[in-house]
Order: sequence, then C-alpha cells, then structure tokens
Amino acid sequence: MGTEDKRNFIIFGVLSVLIFLGWSHFFPAPTPTQAPVQKTAEVQLAPSEASRPVTLVSRADALQTSARIPIDAPFIKGSIPLTGDRIDDVVLTQYRLSPSKDSPFVTLLSPEQTAHATYAQMGWVASSKSVRVPDQKTQWQTTATKLTPEAPITLTWDNGQGLEFERTIAVDKDYLISVTQKVTNNTNAPVHVAPYGQISRQDTPKTDDLFILHEGPVGYMNSSLIEYKYDKLKDKKIVTENTTGGWMGITDKYWLTALIPDQKHTLKAHYRYLELGGRPSYQTDYMEDLGVLESGKSLTTTAHLFAGAKVLSLLDSYEDKLGVPHFDKAVDFGWFYLITKPTFYFLTFAYDYLGNFGVAILFLTLLLKLAFLPIANKQYRSMARMKDLQPKVKKLQERYADDKMRLNQEMMELYKREKVNPVSGCLPMLVQIPVFFALYKVIYISIEMRQAPFFGWIHDLSIPDPTTVFNLFGLIPWTPPTFLMLGAWPLIMGLTMWAQQKLNPAPTDPAQAKVFLIMPIMFTYICASFPAGLVIYWTWSNLLTIAQQAFIMSRATKLPHANKA
Repeated sequence: MGTEDKRNFIIFGVLSVLIFLGWSHFFPAPTPTQAPVQKTAEVQLAPSEASRPVTLVSRADALQTSARIPIDAPFIKGSIPLTGDRIDDVVLTQYRLSPSKDSPFVTLLSPEQTAHATYAQMGWVASSKSVRVPDQKTQWQTTATKLTPEAPITLTWDNGQGLEFERTIAVDKDYLISVTQKVTNNTNAPVHVAPYGQISRQDTPKTDDLFILHEGPVGYMNSSLIEYKYDKLKDKKIVTENTTGGWMGITDKYWLTALIPDQKHTLKAHYRYLELGGRPSYQTDYMEDLGVLESGKSLTTTAHLFAGAKVLSLLDSYEDKLGVPHFDKAVDFGWFYLITKPTFYFLTFAYDYLGNFGVAILFLTLLLKLAFLPIANKQYRSMARMKDLQPKVKKLQERYADDKMRLNQEMMELYKREKVNPVSGCLPMLVQIPVFFALYKVIYISIEMRQAPFFGWIHDLSIPDPTTVFNLFGLIPWTPPTFLMLGAWPLIMGLTMWAQQKLNPAPTDPAQAKVFLIMPIMFTYICASFPAGLVIYWTWSNLLTIAQQAFIMSRATKLPHANKA
C-alpha cells in the first residue's frame, strides 16, 4: 500500500470515526413543523387538574388510595383504579431490571403520586363546563373482579345530569389495552362532546443521551415520524399536529407507552411540556373533533393503549391488526432503516436455530465476509502488488523529494503502468460501514438483545464488556472509574487490529507510520464503551480478514510478478 493509499486510508478512517461519533450533531433528525394552536380545541385535557402540589409516596402506598380491579395477563400485571379515569399500574412480568432472577420486574406505569410517574388517561371533554364528564374524582361502578384476556371489564357512571358513561376495558395476551367508551344522552337537548386520550410522564428520566437512540415523546402522524428529546420539548413547550389517525406516546430505550386512536377519525394532537406541582412533566395527547350527541342517542369510540416492550414482531402485528401506520418505527432503526430492520430479522431468525445471539452475530459476520469475498480478494491482491511496488515507490520519493507535484505524477504513472488501484483498499470498508452502523443499532436498541448472554463473562451483549484490565479482570477487588473500563474483548479486538496492520505494507512516511501505530490503541479505547456484541462482531470480522488476507497475499507473492521489484 503506497503513500497515497495510506493517506486515503487514514483520512477515511478518521472521517468514519468522526461521522460515527458526531452524526447527530451535524445532521440532526428533522422535526415536524409546529402548527398553529387552535383555541377551539384547547378544552384542557386534565393537565391543569394536576397543577396542585403532589406529595410523593411509595408506589405501594399510592396503589392503596383507590379500590382497584387487578390486571392478570400473560405479559403484564397491574390494576385499574375505580376512582378516576387513568390507567396507572402496569408491570412487565417478562423483563427484570437485571439478569438476576431476584431482580424486580420492570415497572412501566405508576400513579401520579410516585416518583417518575407515568400514566395514561382516556375520557371525554364537553364544550360546556357545566356538563359533568368523568375526571379524577369519578367513582366508577362495576361487578367485575379481574381483568384478563378472556374477561374484559365494564365500568359505568351516571353524571346526575342525564348522561350515562360506560367504559369497557380489554387486554390482549401481549401489551395492548383497548378502551371502548360509550356516552348516552338521556337529556332533552343535544350536547357537544369529544373523546380524548393522553399519556403523562412526571419528572425528567435519566436517558442514555446518544445520537443513535431516541428516548422521549414520539409518534407517527401525517406520514412523518415525530421525535422530541425531553430538553427539546422543554424549549418548545407545546407542539400541535392536526392529523387523521396515527399514534403518539413516550418511548424509552426498550419500552413504549403509546396511544392509538381510531385511525379513521380526525384529531388534534399535542406534545407538551408543563410544570405540574413543581415537577417537570411531559405529555402527549389527542382530542377528536367535537361531535353533536342528540337527545336519546349514544356515541361510542374505541382507542388502544400499548404499554410494553418494543418487540418488533409484535409492533408489526399491531400495525397490521389495527391499521396503524409505521408502528414499528417506535424501535429507533434510524437512517439505515432498510438495512437495520433486515439485519435484525436475520439475527432473530438465526437465533431460533443457534440458540445464542452472540453465535448468530458470528454467523452473520461469516456470511457478510462471504458476500464481500470477491471485492476483498481483489483488494488483497492489489495490496500485495502495492507491497511489491514499495521499493520503486521509495526510489521515486527519494528522486523527487523536493517536487511533490512531480512525485505524485510519477507515482500515478507507476500505478497505471503496473495496473494497480491505490484506493482499492478503501472500497470493502466503505461497503461495510452501513452494515456496521446497522449492527450497532440492532445490538444497542433491540429488546431481544437486552440481557442476551454470550459465553464466559459476557452476560449481556447490549452493554460494554464488564471486565477491565485495570483490576486484572476482577482479580483485584476494586471497581475502576468508567474511563478505566477497558475489558478483555476490546483488548482482543485491538490485538486483531494490530495483527491485521502487520499484514499490510508498512507506510514509508514516518508520520503515517506513527498514526497507524496509534490507531489500534485508539480504537481499543473507543470500543471499550461499545456494546459487547458489537466488539465481538468486529473482533471476529478481523480474525476472518486476517485469515483471508494472509492466504491471498501469500499466494500473490508466489506469482511471477512478485519477484519483479
């Protein structure tokens, strides 16, 4: 590999790292244009009711403040309060906070009185404040004793003014809660009412704050994905969308709470930041158009609440079942969506047969190497020829040391005469960069990768290698600070990168040689913070490359041209 090739390789490598670490800074994700707020729709959807100071209590105490109907479904447990109009108690029984069997289950929804409360509301608004509609003080009546997939519950309430309200709540075997609301007008005059839904989150949660992952308010409306970071929404205060159908919610890395209104109805949706009871609060809500409910008539509407893990196959199934657009985009596949999603599906397919996501990653890497084999072989043959040409290149550098322009011209003539492409070595890496990004995304954001073990000390492929050389991989009873966490797999990766460099022609420029000497060290430290699954992929890819490159270049040196220097 000649001077120009080395220079191009260094520039390409540095730019790749800069792009990888700073993409979101230079190319922020587009945000929807804020539509004008129409005052006619601002029939406040109960956030103002929560502006009173709230005394925080434990979750267990908060759940005792109202009689409740238990939720007993295969994947979720919780309860529905008989006072108020909220769904505020959902626990995911398939996921724990840590791999330990004694670790608590993940809590997704909690009452307002708790720290980091998250809850959903569905109900009605009326055009006249004199018309009583269900609120936080409403006492619902029911004969049900438990909510299960086989047994929905029905709640009723009479407002004492001639309006009867009914809520039928159903839960499926996964994470979908359906709420069918009915209001009957027994008065002698028409009333104007509209259904609404909202999700509220109290306090600003701790997030990973990485450009490859969105956490915060999210949705899909008007054929556009909508994402707001918590700090961005705090700056905007309120964003309004007028749409037909769609979905909206709040997402975490692995969990989603989302509202799915009737997809045929027009509605006004909001993303809001509020100060409620002295606490920062984030809310996404919608309200359908006000309708006229004539005397003696009933109005019925059904909406859905997704409260669970972002399992891609499940999101896809709800997209088909409910006709909700791009529900799968709750999983942040990002700019390489067309590569990332197929990569994810391949890994889960391979996992079904191999039984280990780490092994599935190794298998995918092998297939990628086979797919790029013709390009890589051409690259390595070219590198072997470049190595043969090093003596001639060095002579040109000595002859035209004071004339850089002439040196470049002579070198280009040499490459042309010897039929060698000095930049061919960058092509395989360029082709594989989207795959690298896609795999990084899949490993980091997919719930299926969460707490997925490999072998040995890797118990979770989605987090960095937990070992570090600075306490001799656990032999010394000391936990180093984060910046000293340099695990075994990153070190192995760095060694493979160094070994791979040794197979390449040595740079003739001393400055370039120093840069190449530093690169394995630099990438070792960078990779120390990457998910272990990605480092394993990179290490295995390097080992396959070393074997392939050594084989091709050893054969190339035996060809007749190899002895012509």
